[in-house]
Amino acid sequence: MLPNTPSLLLFLAGSIVVLLIPGPAVFYVLSRSVGQGRSAGVVSAAGISVGSLCHVAAAVLGLSALLVSSARAFQAVKFVGAAYLIFLGVRLLLSPVQEATPDAEGGHSYGRIFAQGILVNIFNPKSALFFLAFLPQFVEPSRGHIPLQVFSLGVLFAFMGLLSDSSWALVAGTLAAKLKSNLRWRRTQKNISGGALIALGLATAFSGYGARK
Repeated sequence: MLPNTPSLLLFLAGSIVVLLIPGPAVFYVLSRSVGQGRSAGVVSAAGISVGSLCHVAAAVLGLSALLVSSARAFQAVKFVGAAYLIFLGVRLLLSPVQEATPDAEGGHSYGRIFAQGILVNIFNPKSALFFLAFLPQFVEPSRGHIPLQVFSLGVLFAFMGLLSDSSWALVAGTLAAKLKSNLRWRRTQKNISGGALIALGLATAFSGYGARK
């Protein structure tokens, strides 16, 4: 159940603005796209979107409100997410640079990349804050079915996020593919991707409240 046309257009405009601001989800997708190509980036974007759907479910059930109202719960989720990003970055930095071949791009399987994308977004408390602070502005109590309204808006936002993140993945993956045969570039991109994930984890750990991306 979506809001009326003027409110829906405002929601779409606000969502686009939020999605265009690079943040944890975007940088994770970029790191996978540069490291393992467009397909890996799109798969990670799909995982991010599923993570968003988990936050949608939490918002519908009221868990997001509980998370925000409890400073201890908020800090716990934030630090778990930060530690996970740092772990991914360190592991990437320590991994060997593999030769590019037609049959393998190195790195993890798509299934693992997808799962990591889900975890990255689930453990991002900014996502919960986004769904708690932004979505309610477009819920109309007079229309009833409030959980259904929240669910509909959340799914719409997750779908828009999938399109946005996939676009980042395609652009980054295409540019990276042109340099795939350059061993020096492969070593550089591995270090940049790993360093970006670690920096992202540290930034998440020390960041305050904010939007999703």
